[in-house]
Amino acid sequence: MSDQKPVNAEEIMAVIERNDTARLRAWLKTCMSCGLCSESCFFYLANDNKPEFMPQYKARVTLGELIKKKGNVSREQLQEMKEVAWGRCTMCRRCSQYCPFGIEIALMINIARQCMRTQNVCPDRLMTIDQSYVEFGNQMSIPDEEFVETCEWMAEEGQDRLKDLEIPIDKEDANIMFVVNSREPKYYPQDIQEAAMVMHAAGENWTMPSHGWEATNLSMFSGNLKVAGQVTQTLYDAAQKLRAKKICITECGHAYRAAKYEGPYWTKQPNGQAPVEVTHAVKLFHDYLKEGRIKLKHKFKEPMTYQHPCNLSRSGDLGAYGDGLMEMLCDNYVPMQPDAEWSHCCCGGGGFIPMGADYKKIRMVAGKVKAEQIKKTGCKYVLVPCHNCTDQINDLNKEYDLGIKVMSFKELICELMDLPPHMQPGDEEEAE
Repeated sequence: MSDQKPVNAEEIMAVIERNDTARLRAWLKTCMSCGLCSESCFFYLANDNKPEFMPQYKARVTLGELIKKKGNVSREQLQEMKEVAWGRCTMCRRCSQYCPFGIEIALMINIARQCMRTQNVCPDRLMTIDQSYVEFGNQMSIPDEEFVETCEWMAEEGQDRLKDLEIPIDKEDANIMFVVNSREPKYYPQDIQEAAMVMHAAGENWTMPSHGWEATNLSMFSGNLKVAGQVTQTLYDAAQKLRAKKICITECGHAYRAAKYEGPYWTKQPNGQAPVEVTHAVKLFHDYLKEGRIKLKHKFKEPMTYQHPCNLSRSGDLGAYGDGLMEMLCDNYVPMQPDAEWSHCCCGGGGFIPMGADYKKIRMVAGKVKAEQIKKTGCKYVLVPCHNCTDQINDLNKEYDLGIKVMSFKELICELMDLPPHMQPGDEEEAE
């Protein structure tokens, strides 16, 4: 999808001027190249401490150059910047935690991506996904009718595991409107079934929308914030139409950040707040267990560790809930080190997984840091509450022969929960 038209410097400068804040100017002038951010970056650590992987270097050769040259760069220079902005950074924000001045390199990289996206310089797969959002409302180009049919199928099959299981569609005045990653109906429909089982067992008043069911927002990573805003607005509109009290995001990291923290600004919501409260499956499931709405037959016996997704635990507010849920579910929870908001990115986020095969080798090299984190725990089970993290860690499992099994919270809860007798499937004729 490359575009060979001359570079339009005015379009690039329009993005820069839109983001021209006192904070950004301060960051550009304040960086002293002290290098403290470097040791925080998994790309830098996994690539033999090469200087071109230092966070401050990545910001300077992308956004710094675009500002310095006022957008007057060649298409070849933009292509070189693309491989830095998308190929050497997931915008995980770990470097910001170590910067003594609080410089947000991730935001600077994000602005650089926005600049390049105006010139159609972006990984091809991400641009294709932008178009899928526009045409279908989801990244997998699934028609709404097919999604509803998948839910009906999963509800029917799930009745073999939980009596009278339903997946309500377009139910009004529900407490929870549950939305999913479109990879679930496409490749992992059992994820929808398991989430439904957990909410059914908890006695939740919930629904899923027939339109606006897509939780992901990969346009935030392509740099196309116009489409990112459209995706978020569709989500908000669905919740308001059904008068849902809360939007609950499936086990996905960036989707939560997009809907709760970024989306209100893309869609120009008053006070930067979503029009409907946004929560996440990690928080919802945590509360179910804490309140006794889900009871367990027993805890998980084998040692298990937990992947803290960057957009839940570092750029979100769910780190403690993830740890708390692990403690409630596991007899032997072994946190990775470093843990929680300090944990390293797996290299599945920032658009890397959907960027496809062209970037897989880069993912595997940079993911070595996460693979070593997992190895050091000694665990053979890894709980991963994010689809991008799940795909990445499954790939790392093969690449580094980790010998692990990756599980989600809904999968683990369904395995452990103690269903009351009236919810247990049985022989109806025999019961009569």
